[in-house]
Amino acid sequence: MIQIAVLGYGTVGSGVVEVINTNHDSINKRAENEINIKYVLDLRDFPGDPVEKVLVHDYEVIANDPEVDIVVEVMGGVEPAYTFTKRALEAGKSVCTSNKELVARHGTELLAIAKEHGANYLFEASCGGGIPIIRPLNSSLTADEIDEVTGILNGTTNYILSKMASDGSDFADVLKEAQRLGYAERNPEADVEGYDACRKIAILSSLAYGKEVNYEEVYTEGITKITAEDIKYATSMGTAIKLLATSRKVGDQYYAMVSPVMINAKNPLYSVNGVFNAIFIHGNVLGDAMFYGSGAGKLPTASAVVADVVDCAKNKGRNIMMSWSGEKLNLLQIDDVKSRFFVRVAGHAAERQSEIEELFGKVEIVAVPSLSEEFAFITGEITEQEYREKAEKLDGIQSRIRARI
Repeated sequence: MIQIAVLGYGTVGSGVVEVINTNHDSINKRAENEINIKYVLDLRDFPGDPVEKVLVHDYEVIANDPEVDIVVEVMGGVEPAYTFTKRALEAGKSVCTSNKELVARHGTELLAIAKEHGANYLFEASCGGGIPIIRPLNSSLTADEIDEVTGILNGTTNYILSKMASDGSDFADVLKEAQRLGYAERNPEADVEGYDACRKIAILSSLAYGKEVNYEEVYTEGITKITAEDIKYATSMGTAIKLLATSRKVGDQYYAMVSPVMINAKNPLYSVNGVFNAIFIHGNVLGDAMFYGSGAGKLPTASAVVADVVDCAKNKGRNIMMSWSGEKLNLLQIDDVKSRFFVRVAGHAAERQSEIEELFGKVEIVAVPSLSEEFAFITGEITEQEYREKAEKLDGIQSRIRARI
C-alpha cells in the first residue's frame, strides 16, 4: 500500500481527494499498488465532510510518519510549501505539486534534493492545469532539439481577451464578469499582468532546453492596456490578440517573453478561446506539435496531480530523471529581440504615412471606418530597441502590440 498525504484542502486539494476516490480501482491498477490517503493537512475544520477522518492541522504528524510515501503539495505560495516540500524530499518522500510559483522559484534545488534522496519531485499540474505537457517534454520529446515553446498559459486572460473580441466590451467590464463567474481572482494581478504565464514559461523552458530559466529575467507585459479599439482593429484584420508566453532559440541564443501578440488564422493558437489553454512546441525533428485542453479548474488540475502520484508509486525508491540542470540559461536581452509591431496613431494616414515611413521604412496601413480620428500601421521586423527609438520620434502613438502576422 502507498500512503499519501495531501497538503491543502482547497480547490485542487479537494479535487485530488475526489479523483482518487472516484477512480480508485483504475488508479490502483495503473499504480500497480493501492493508493491510500492517510492524511489531509489544513488549518481549517470541515464539519460533516468525510475528510474529517484523516484531517490533521500539524505538518509534524506527516513529517514524522515513516509510512507516508508521497506528499501532495497543493497549498500554493512559496511558504510554508517550500519548507514542507524540502523536508519531505530530504526524508525520502516523493512530492507531487501544482504550485507553479514554488517550482519556478526553487525547482532546480528541489529536483536536486529529490535525486539525492532517491525520491521524486513531479509538477505536471503546474503548467497548463490538466494538459499533459511536462511528461512529454521530459520523456516523449527527448530525442528532439526543441527550439520554440509558445503557449496560451493562462485561462483568465484568454477568457477576457476572447470575450472582449466577441462582445466588443472594455477590459474592465469583462474582468468584473470574469470575477463574478469565478474565472478571475478577487485580486487578478498575477493573471492580468502576466506573472502567472511568466512562471509557467520559465518552467517549460527549463525542461525544454535543459538549463534553468530564471522567471525574474523573463520580460513580462500583461493585458491591462488592451482596449476595445485594439480589438476592433484586430477583428477588421481577421486577427486575434492573445497573451502569449514564448521562449525561442535564435541562432545559438535564447529569449523568453510574455506579452499580448496579434496573430492570424495561420497560427495554431488563433482559435484557442475562452478559458482553454494550449502549448505549441517546435522541434528540429518533430516539427510542430500542440497540446490543448483545460488549463485550470478543480478536476483537470487534480487529474494531472494524481497522474504524478501514480508515477511516483510506480517508481518508489527510484528517481525519474528530469532534463533540467542547475546550469543557468542566459537569455538574450529584450532589446535585441525582433518582432513586427502593430501601432495605433492619431491623425489620418494620407497626411502621416510619409512621416511614418521615413522613420520605420515601408509599413502596412490599417484603417477602421468607425475610428475616424486615428489609423494604424504594421512595421516590418525590427528589434525592440529599434522600435522604441523610432517611436520616441513619432507623435500621437496610442498603443502598440507585437504582431506575428
